[in-house]
Amino acid sequence: MSETATAQTQPLPTGFRTPEQEQAANGRGVAPADELALEDLNPLNAHLFRENRWHGYFERLRREDPVHLNEIETAGRYWSVTKYDDIKAVSSDWETFSSAHGITLGFRVGSDSANMMQLGSRPPFISQDPPTQTEQRKTVRPAVAPRNLARLEPLIRERTCHVLDALPENESFDWVDRVSIELTTLMLATLFDFPLEDRRKLTRWSDVVFAIPEPGGIVESGDQKRAELFECLQYFSRLWDERRQNPGDDLISMLAHGEATRDLSAAEHLGNVLLLIVGGNDTTRNTMSGSVYSLMHRFPDQGRKLVANPGLMRNAVSEIIRWQTPLNYMRRTATRDCELHGREIRKHDQLLMWYVSANRDEEVFENGDVLDIERPNASRHLSFGYGIHFCMGSRLAELQLRVLWEEILERSLKIEVQGEPTRAFSSFVNGYTHLPVVIRRS
Repeated sequence: MSETATAQTQPLPTGFRTPEQEQAANGRGVAPADELALEDLNPLNAHLFRENRWHGYFERLRREDPVHLNEIETAGRYWSVTKYDDIKAVSSDWETFSSAHGITLGFRVGSDSANMMQLGSRPPFISQDPPTQTEQRKTVRPAVAPRNLARLEPLIRERTCHVLDALPENESFDWVDRVSIELTTLMLATLFDFPLEDRRKLTRWSDVVFAIPEPGGIVESGDQKRAELFECLQYFSRLWDERRQNPGDDLISMLAHGEATRDLSAAEHLGNVLLLIVGGNDTTRNTMSGSVYSLMHRFPDQGRKLVANPGLMRNAVSEIIRWQTPLNYMRRTATRDCELHGREIRKHDQLLMWYVSANRDEEVFENGDVLDIERPNASRHLSFGYGIHFCMGSRLAELQLRVLWEEILERSLKIEVQGEPTRAFSSFVNGYTHLPVVIRRS
């Protein structure tokens, strides 16, 4: 039986009502942070991020309760870890704080409902611990090795030039769609050797993975979400079959033939593919959008400073990634009773490492809500994680953002943001769905 036939009988997960949906549905916790009792603070609510109202929640938690307990029926006990050093401590101790029960807060430990990133019996390597995590990660690492990035840079620059030169002048358009999505999707298609004519499917599937079903949303129901992810599974199953017969140097071939991954089923491969899609699409595209919003709108003095001194580019890239923090958190699960910042953590408790908070920790980043492209410690940000799960595509993300701004400066483009962006309805992805801009060419 072919992998495709096997995939068609593979059951997809049910039970899409996550804690995030529970919070969003009943509206709990959307009041300003200073109007709530400390025990009622819960930064998981997706409304906080769509409305860009999360800052006060984390400021108060860092100050008053940096390891903060919540407990709700759909997820059990979970702690919000909000300080920089505490997050590094959790990230550094995978034996105590495991990734093996999932990276997002979704279901109780031991639940029969699978996380959306875990469609097969074995989860993707980001949801595993060593040695399996190490072995599977090693399989795809050559795709983002320095030698390959050097080979890719001319292509990235050529495509960036083409996209920028094709933008309309003196009329409003959506930067997210025309630039951020287009550039990141082209890069993903190259890494996967994915048909370019279908490349926008990658963006769609990336959006669907963590989408909260809601009327008028990215997906409107759990059934729609399952159907679209099943389409993704079928599409990649065909690619597995092709690459097993005719391997190349793309990510799918690496997974299909890697010693640690070649025996996985199509559904199990899909977990890793979804991880790579989200990691390569959501993070870079939202940082590209955030860079325009911050440099051209929120902190125009910093945009002018970069124009006047392009030598600040590399530090500016780090600072933009810190300020944006494209993924808000990652989850770990305690394997034993332990203590963190004076709080008693129980075995099986979940911990949410809020990178978006650590990157604004006042003890590390002075005036962290402000973008400062000359910030001396900008590169210490935790946007790419820390420890064994540090984002292996970090250098590619930095490269794409750097090339984009080098080419913007080369063209002396004046980018005028026309209003506040529309933000993603998610507490996991810190992103933008629309950013209206007008370009003036000098």
